Amino acid sequence: MADFEQRLLMLIDDEPAQCRLITALAAREGWRTIIARDPETAIAMLGTRQGMQLNAIILDQWVPGDDACALIAELKARRPALPILMLTTSASPLLAVEAMRAGATDYLVKPVAPDRLMQALRAATVREAPRDELAPLTEKITTTPDFESMIGAAPTFRAALAVAAKAARNHSPVLIEGESGTGKEMLIRAIHAASPRSRMPLRILNIGGMPINSIESVLFGHEKGAFTGAFERQIGALQHCDGGTLAIDEIDRLPVSVQERLIDSLTRGDVRPIGANYSYKVDVRLLTASNLPLRDLVSAGHFLPELLQHISPVTVALPPLRERAGDIPALCRYFLTRIGEQPGLRPLGITDGALALLAAFDWPGNVRQLQAVLFRAAVFCDGDALTADDFPQLSNILGTENHAATQSMQEGGGVMLYTSDGNLRPLEEIEADVIRLAIGLYRGRMTEVARRLGIGRSTLYRKLSELGIDNAA
Repeated sequence: MADFEQRLLMLIDDEPAQCRLITALAAREGWRTIIARDPETAIAMLGTRQGMQLNAIILDQWVPGDDACALIAELKARRPALPILMLTTSASPLLAVEAMRAGATDYLVKPVAPDRLMQALRAATVREAPRDELAPLTEKITTTPDFESMIGAAPTFRAALAVAAKAARNHSPVLIEGESGTGKEMLIRAIHAASPRSRMPLRILNIGGMPINSIESVLFGHEKGAFTGAFERQIGALQHCDGGTLAIDEIDRLPVSVQERLIDSLTRGDVRPIGANYSYKVDVRLLTASNLPLRDLVSAGHFLPELLQHISPVTVALPPLRERAGDIPALCRYFLTRIGEQPGLRPLGITDGALALLAAFDWPGNVRQLQAVLFRAAVFCDGDALTADDFPQLSNILGTENHAATQSMQEGGGVMLYTSDGNLRPLEEIEADVIRLAIGLYRGRMTEVARRLGIGRSTLYRKLSELGIDNAA
């Protein structure tokens, strides 16, 4: 905690309740918070002794109103290296674009989850590790909740989708396992959309973003006066989703006491709110997701085997992005198309060099991180296509030599698929380059060239003539 104790946060906000909340949340990890109630006070504080020790700024959009981006630009001009996070109730991509172009490091939609706030502060302030600067944005580009929207041709990925698609057609519980950012929530929505319950409610609970002491109440509900602070009766998620689907994300974080109660509820098929002496019969399909393999947690004594048995008649394992790097080009083009549809942005291509750089990274945040990095690059791109120069953090991480070697490999020894503006080259040009590559690789042995290309010798010689290729090339 020694490093955290030296971290100083400026909060530009005029709402006392929110100031108390953010101050308390930041204090959990050793942050000390100073508060500026208006833009003038914030700018003046930058020049003080305290201001020179700041590690980050959080700005509530409503304090400067329409001039939020102007204030961000002013703060950034005075302190270029200082991370600035903007809080807002708006999920508008246009506002995110404007804030980032003005200099914001991240963009948080209220009410922000405690874990999300801490993650944003950590990612913004850990400057010595370039990887941490690739912080996921809170922007979630809307996608159609179906299996066709899940891009990828890797065998492990397609096999996982096939299992999920088959399971979607019945009512059985499904457990989805995979690292954070692999697309578990999207798969949950696709399963529900393809299920017989698609017209009924779907509710997704993220256990990782909830206070531990409220999880039981959120799941099962409570009666008025059931515990201190229970001023009103609350209907739980299980009862709310009667006839529909309840999805529990990060179920690996579910406290054991709540696991026990959930087992009882699933066994009986009913829900008993906290403080109630009665129960409700419910018909709920349960979809769950875990960042960690639950069998390992069972072995370690952190997850109850009876609950695992209840929730995993069908288990889907989503592979991490590093295990399906061949899907990166298709994912990039899909995301860039969707990003280009957002207000304030435009469609962009992407060059082979940029794709090679992206394919060389191991993506600890998986598909979600790839989307965030593309979004950030698109915001600042002035050309018609993203190039390797639009990803300076990745270049720093990978190093020039590693990037050059990977680029050569990805480009197939000089066979470029795309022009500098990100558009596909004509098929005839690509075919000619492939034939030249094969002739060079197999040292002019035309029988071997034809065999490797899967064509006959006569066909090969005809193509050499049509394409104007010297077979000595």
